[in-house]
Amino acid sequence: MTSRRDFLASAALLSAGLLVSPSLLAAPSKRYIGLQLYTVRAAMEKDPAGTLAQLAKIGYNSVEGATYTGSQKFYGMAPKEFAALLKKNGMIMPSSHYRLGEEQTNGAPTKGTMLHEWDRAVDDAAAAGVKYMVCAYLSEAERGGLDHYKYVADQLNKAGERCQKASIQLCYHNHDFEFMGQDGQLPYDLLLATDKKLVKMELDLYWVTKAGKDPLTLFQQHPGRFPLWHVKDMDKTEKKFFTEVGNGSIDFKKIFAQAKLAGMEYFFVEQDSTPGSPFDSVTQSMAYIKKNLV
Repeated sequence: MTSRRDFLASAALLSAGLLVSPSLLAAPSKRYIGLQLYTVRAAMEKDPAGTLAQLAKIGYNSVEGATYTGSQKFYGMAPKEFAALLKKNGMIMPSSHYRLGEEQTNGAPTKGTMLHEWDRAVDDAAAAGVKYMVCAYLSEAERGGLDHYKYVADQLNKAGERCQKASIQLCYHNHDFEFMGQDGQLPYDLLLATDKKLVKMELDLYWVTKAGKDPLTLFQQHPGRFPLWHVKDMDKTEKKFFTEVGNGSIDFKKIFAQAKLAGMEYFFVEQDSTPGSPFDSVTQSMAYIKKNLV
């Protein structure tokens, strides 16, 4: 199975998407229920058109992209071509994932990242109808100490300024390492110190919970800063592994009750690994979400 790190390094990325119901947040009346395409990455590599059609049959009508690599392609398609395929299936792609770009690919700069050919990435995102460009992951080589996180924060501000010119919002997606203290500080706090108009957050509810932090506390401390969420459940074993939404230990009902405080607009279901077919898992997650969250 392709590991997340291998996928991120080679495909320059990694997380499904739902627009909050009007009862939770003022928003368009249409309810978007979507999927982070990393969950079905193998199927998207082999047959993106067939995969999107299958997801549409399950009920998903929104996706978050995970594979823009500087080839100016989305799953092998030009931006407008991919947007047309989404439209054909009754879908939108409001968000897509990108990389910082310090880590090289096969000894060369990774294009389509914040540090390499970002202008082209932003233009392609706009052409595909993307509203949010998300810095999705920092490799171990891209993390470093607090001074390096300050450098990352500066790059996020610069990338966010370029996004703003295209009417796109930049976000940062967390894992758990941003919440590991260094000299009495959390790297995540340094990332939150970015310009809140230029850089917002995609909060991964699984990783922040696994790090021992409370999403509700973050919402209270930084209201309106979290327009995107990753809805990913944690199983009840000692391993605390990924599981289908509603099948684990995270209290999504409690978190969704604070959607307005968080400023949440879209949330994305993602399951990095599944016990069987990912389509079975996303079907199960869909059923729970429809019954309990929207």
